[in-house]
Amino acid sequence: MSSIDATATVQEYYGKTLQTSADLKTSACCTPDAMPEFVKPLLARIHDEVVNRYYGCGLVVPTALDGARVLDIGSGSGRDAYLLAQLVGEWGEVVGVDMTAEQLAVARSHVEWHREQFGFTRANTRFLEGFIEKLSELPLEPHSFDVVVSNCVVNLSRQASGLCRRATSAQGGRRDVFLRCLLRPSSAGGRAQSPCALYGECLGGALYWNDFLGMAKAAGFGDPRLVTSRPLEILDPELKAALGQAKFYSATYRLFAIDGLEPLCEDYGQAVIYRGGALGEEECFILDGHHAIEQGRVFPVCGNTWRMLQDTRFAPYFDFIGNFDRHFGIFPGCGTLNPLEPVAGAVTAVACC
Repeated sequence: MSSIDATATVQEYYGKTLQTSADLKTSACCTPDAMPEFVKPLLARIHDEVVNRYYGCGLVVPTALDGARVLDIGSGSGRDAYLLAQLVGEWGEVVGVDMTAEQLAVARSHVEWHREQFGFTRANTRFLEGFIEKLSELPLEPHSFDVVVSNCVVNLSRQASGLCRRATSAQGGRRDVFLRCLLRPSSAGGRAQSPCALYGECLGGALYWNDFLGMAKAAGFGDPRLVTSRPLEILDPELKAALGQAKFYSATYRLFAIDGLEPLCEDYGQAVIYRGGALGEEECFILDGHHAIEQGRVFPVCGNTWRMLQDTRFAPYFDFIGNFDRHFGIFPGCGTLNPLEPVAGAVTAVACC
């Protein structure tokens, strides 16, 4: 499928084929995950039409957003944007970008309604029509956003690597990209090609997970962190038959564009103590799937994790112990083996003469 065909397919599918979330044929765009309690009242304040035209693949809710400027890439009808608008507050801002006119019409028609619903004196959301591969052509000041979010849209782009680079260029000082995407455990067969619903529901654009990580690193995100993942269920018999044995996963990654992040988790004898207080994570801060940091507990961290907390908007929530003066090697338990040590059970080559 060419890039032109892909664009037309996505616009047709999201603009005309889908009318409500009930028209979806897979669980890719559903949210079976447990809903955080603090999110429920926020969603209840979003207009019904916006919610009914929501086709994202899960919650995209970074924490510590008060006063932040957030760019929502592929904002659709605006559900995530209006959810985040409540978290950034009246003096923050959320800018949504989408290429589907019908979806944008829904989002834009309720800007003033949400301002009143949230009790703000000014609207803190706006929506721009444009292609996610061409963010530089939109009136978006480079490096002006604190946080970039994207809910599955990387799978609708035939230029996923370029999208990662543009997300980096949009970032400002807080350096956080919260990305929800669909990935596959194997690259066999490349991207699925047909029928069109596979592409419209993001499965056709699902990347092999290691290709995605390579794109993210090449774009400047030195140590991508997996936050959550879940297998997808194919509900439609025709699509299930077309996919055969192919498997897909919905994954949320947190990406930091911080200069100097190391390729592996290195141990410098550092630790952090979470002070608490981040909305929804008052007692336990979730950086990613391997870092659930309890309030008040001394929590050893690698050098990269230290920087992700100290060099970002999360710093006020933590006390930091140690520095980079002494290096102890690979951080224990990170899954990386010392290549110089023999591996138990490994086959050893024998030289014969």
